Amino acid sequence: MGVVVGLLLGAGLACVWWSCWPAPQRRPSGRVADRVRDTLAQAGVTGVRPVALVPATLGAALVVGCLALVAVPVPAAAFLAAAFGACLPWLALRSRARRRVRRLRRCWPQAVDDLASAVRAGMSLPEAVAALAERGPVELRPPFAAFAVDYRASGRFGDSLDALKDRLADPVADRIVEALRLTRDVGGTDLGRLLRTLSAFLREDLATRGELEARASWIVNAARLAVAAPWVVLAMLGSRSQAAAAYDTPTGVLVLVAGAGCSVVAYRLMLRLGALPEDPRVLR
Repeated sequence: MGVVVGLLLGAGLACVWWSCWPAPQRRPSGRVADRVRDTLAQAGVTGVRPVALVPATLGAALVVGCLALVAVPVPAAAFLAAAFGACLPWLALRSRARRRVRRLRRCWPQAVDDLASAVRAGMSLPEAVAALAERGPVELRPPFAAFAVDYRASGRFGDSLDALKDRLADPVADRIVEALRLTRDVGGTDLGRLLRTLSAFLREDLATRGELEARASWIVNAARLAVAAPWVVLAMLGSRSQAAAAYDTPTGVLVLVAGAGCSVVAYRLMLRLGALPEDPRVLR
């Protein structure tokens, strides 16, 4: 019994000693890792580290390469198909993230209005933010519910806001969170006015961006069609033995590689011309 009491006392003293030291700061990671992490958060994929995309990339490349080799018995074409298949997990993740961010953009004005109403009704800032888990837009309720759990567990408003920013990974959320943090730290009575102004700005930006995206959508669709059409024709021709034998020569491999390079450059150029500017996360 004395041994157990001694161990418990030692563990308690170790915990007290450990709490006296500041928490280690998170090391800044590379831009690629930050981008992958933000994309995972924007897509709503939780509990997955960026390194987990590596097995998915290798698996997709192997499956697509094998299918291409069966359809078109040309090793060079199968290798190019495998390279394209390696990009499929990232492209699918980016597509899901864009769709979810687009849905969240339509929810942010209402969330800001609900937050301003809660503050005007006399609720404290932590209570107003946590109330969005029940009264806010449905798409935004899970991250704010996690904020409420974090704040009840730790009582640290700033740390809970940092975790909320990491879950949302959105420039709009960064601005709102930093406005709440600044108001909490220095005080002031202009939070309601600030939130109402931000809500009006978000609605104007949403309307303008929606109109521009509708007009630029034909560029993206045309780029996808222009890139896919030659390779569909290649798959149809590759089913014939004469065409497969022609592409299985050094000249045929050179043609395939040059065509793949032109397709990638043209697709990226079309996307760059039709893309709208994205707000960077300067308040990460």
